Amino acid sequence: MSNDEKYLVQGKLSDNERLKKDSNLLRGTIVQDLSDDVTGGFTADNFQLIRFHGMYQQDDRDIRAERAKQKLEPLHNVMLRARLPGGVITPKQWIEIDKFAEDYSIYGSIRLTTRQTFQFHGVLKPHIKSMHQTLNATGIDSIATAGDVNRNVLCTSNPIESAVHKQAWDWAVKISEYLLPKTNAYAEIWLDGEKVDSTQEDEPILGKNYLPRKFKTTVVIPPHNDVDVHANDLNFVAIADGDKLIGFNVLVGGGLAMTHGDKSTFPRKADDFGFISLDKTLDVAAAVVSTQRDWGNRVNRKNAKTKYTLERVGVETFKKEVEKRADITFAPSRPYKFTSRGDRFGWVEGIDGKHHLTLFIENGRILDFPDKPLKTGMLEIAKVHAGDIRLTANQNLIVAGVCSSQKQVIEDIAVKHKLMQASVSKQRQDSMACVSLPTCPLAMAEAERYLPDAVSQIEAMLEKHGVGNQSIIYRITGCPNGCGRAMLAEIGLVGKGPNKYNLHIGGDREGTRIPRLYRENISDTEIMTILDDLIGQWARAQQENESFGDYVIRAGIIKPVVDSARDFYDELS
Repeated sequence: MSNDEKYLVQGKLSDNERLKKDSNLLRGTIVQDLSDDVTGGFTADNFQLIRFHGMYQQDDRDIRAERAKQKLEPLHNVMLRARLPGGVITPKQWIEIDKFAEDYSIYGSIRLTTRQTFQFHGVLKPHIKSMHQTLNATGIDSIATAGDVNRNVLCTSNPIESAVHKQAWDWAVKISEYLLPKTNAYAEIWLDGEKVDSTQEDEPILGKNYLPRKFKTTVVIPPHNDVDVHANDLNFVAIADGDKLIGFNVLVGGGLAMTHGDKSTFPRKADDFGFISLDKTLDVAAAVVSTQRDWGNRVNRKNAKTKYTLERVGVETFKKEVEKRADITFAPSRPYKFTSRGDRFGWVEGIDGKHHLTLFIENGRILDFPDKPLKTGMLEIAKVHAGDIRLTANQNLIVAGVCSSQKQVIEDIAVKHKLMQASVSKQRQDSMACVSLPTCPLAMAEAERYLPDAVSQIEAMLEKHGVGNQSIIYRITGCPNGCGRAMLAEIGLVGKGPNKYNLHIGGDREGTRIPRLYRENISDTEIMTILDDLIGQWARAQQENESFGDYVIRAGIIKPVVDSARDFYDELS
């Protein structure tokens, strides 16, 4: 019996496996659905297949009931997530993105995501094809940003201050391209590309049934953990000798999603496999992906992620298979340490004399609000900026590569349009939420729309208890799927139902410890009462430079999560 047979999960395959097998390499009948004007949505398998092309079908849940009363179907539309390895785009591309959002999104906004890219929300069926063609004309696509494939590859996005940043970003692009689906389906359907005989196409890495579940990859440069490595299946930690990148430590098996009420699901930190030289990077990427392809659980999608494969077969067994497939032996990991993971706001000067301006975008939502014309401001910056624009994995923007002569021009535009505000607290900068309601079909509770008020309440608590100069990593996600990365926060809220959340505490500032459930299924009012008490205790008893997450562990308020597969669901405290 081969290893692939030995570690295969037995049982009836999930229907998604049938769907992928019958999809004609992700083509399905999407073309026919596009021409069907009876419905604004996609039908049958195509509802799932469009995800492999970077889109999710959604509707506005705020108006769903009213439309039903009028005997109308939900206002079906799609959300598109672009593929931007490392989050780098040009001002020219930004101008085209802005124009499409203005003309064809029913919300008019550009949404920056925790996957270091942007999303269009609210695009109706008649405009979907032109959306892809508009992006393609600027050099952007949305291939494999959703579905059971390797998704947008993240990379440390803090401004280039050494040659290592440029080298690391180059590898993020290479990894992204190497792991893309090879099918011609995207070009045929959206770009009017030449049709090919799909029976002659091959998927040497992903396989013709693609992966058992979504797969996420990052490239990170210590000491900044700005991509949250432990939220991802595969991570390349950059190791440098001076200004030269010499290789990577490889971390495998991270992931934050879980299912309420199912203790076979849990968030998990990635395991350190060891060090590799640069020339083995793509081989190792393919080996990890293909091992997960062959060994991952295709019976139960709730246990299909890489983290569960490692738990089932054993970390060492998985590691040895990767070594075999990549024809390598992992060397001992090189020393590194994470000391921060947020973005550095304001101006930073690079070693080349260029300047980089990081802008705080609350919730990543770029729109002209009544008192903050953010979208207009970014458009005005793009019109005069000669460098590039970088999207961060924390939903912010960097105007990068600004010459000294242009620095004041850029700053004046940013200040005028409230893209730069001195009043933004460190707490607000350290807080994050997923999109959630009204557009996400999985959302159980508010996240993006609740975050601003929640942060204001926490700011008031910090001031009240005399620690207003400090902050707490605080995140909200509207469901347990983990998009807001609440399971790597010091305080994490996970949506359980309308105005109900599970409250987790005890993560650390560096993003290397998972918080534990402290209170279950409680209201926002109850949460704030609890946090007021806990923040007061921390303020009175904290040791020097002790973060909130470290304090609640030391004080015995909550037990640390040491091995989440075995202790995540232990007693609350």
